[in-house]
Amino acid sequence: MLKATFMGHSCVLVTDSQYNIIIDPFLTGNPQAKIKAEDIKVDFILVTHGHGDHLGDAIEIAIRNKAVIIAPNELAVYVSKLGAQAHNMHIGGAYNFPFGRVKLTIAHHGSAAGDGLIYTGNPCGFLITMGGKTMYHSGDTGLFYDMKLIGEMNKIDLAFLPIGDNFTMGVDDAIKAVEFLQPKKVVPIHYGTWPLIDTEPEEFATKLKGSKSQVVIISPGESVEA
Repeated sequence: MLKATFMGHSCVLVTDSQYNIIIDPFLTGNPQAKIKAEDIKVDFILVTHGHGDHLGDAIEIAIRNKAVIIAPNELAVYVSKLGAQAHNMHIGGAYNFPFGRVKLTIAHHGSAAGDGLIYTGNPCGFLITMGGKTMYHSGDTGLFYDMKLIGEMNKIDLAFLPIGDNFTMGVDDAIKAVEFLQPKKVVPIHYGTWPLIDTEPEEFATKLKGSKSQVVIISPGESVEA
């Protein structure tokens, strides 16, 4: 069993009842967040890229929980220099952790920390196999055709995809991503945090009506099971 709780923006807390992981823990300064960073208890932290609305509170949470940050190599080096434990990975690589297997996928976006002044390598998405289920968190990305390969090579039980447009895929591109990935369930993320990405998730759900993939719209603090 895999339970994923949407924490707002792109942040997702995932548990299999034994291990807890959090993805892109942007909580402080996140107008959607319903919980404070100091209340997060996790074993591992996955970060897709170095932008502040994704790296967020990762370093603080890692140090306080003695948790490991899993991230692309350059970003992992950066957080290590700031006192966090890190496991360095890179695109296409996979590794078996105590909670399950993580594989990094490509993402078409940017990645820099410190107001864009510090290079943190390539952005990524994550394929996570945990609790007997496979989850895909695309990170911030535009649509790319290799999503079709990801869908063909993996039976995805649950996917988290951005729909907010401007910085990432918008609704129509995210619909094509679902077509490529063929997940059993898909949750729209990265929308509504600020006016610039104020997209309606209901449009995403309506346009996917009749699809084999079930659209699950959840508010911050709500959960979905895979």
